[in-house]
Amino acid sequence: MKKILVVDDEEDVRTYLGRLFQESGYEVACAGDGNQALEQVEKERPDLITLDLSMPAKSGVKFYREIKAKPELSGVAVVLVTGVTGPGGSAADTERFYSTRRQTPPPDGFIAKPIDREEILDIVSRLIGPGERA
Repeated sequence: MKKILVVDDEEDVRTYLGRLFQESGYEVACAGDGNQALEQVEKERPDLITLDLSMPAKSGVKFYREIKAKPELSGVAVVLVTGVTGPGGSAADTERFYSTRRQTPPPDGFIAKPIDREEILDIVSRLIGPGERA
């Protein structure tokens, strides 16, 4: 079964995405900040990570840079799930911004909050395949 790690400091977002992915046939783990996420990723490598950018303790940006710098983790798909799109911005604006950064490769996908159920499931399915139905 494909595994997704949901990283967000908002419990309601973790709960929503966790249930959505489980109901769609994926195994799910959750973390509330970048430090917890790094522990989870190193313990059991997920197939995909949904990642919030603004979090306490260790931001999503710092966590993302750390995993992309580790060869054994750099291949894990990462989808940014964020409200950080700027005034009047969109996920496309955020994607353009990150695609111009050269220190690390751009994330595999972007989705703006509030999260569109079908959009995130489409992105996940495209990146790691459909979930397994029981």
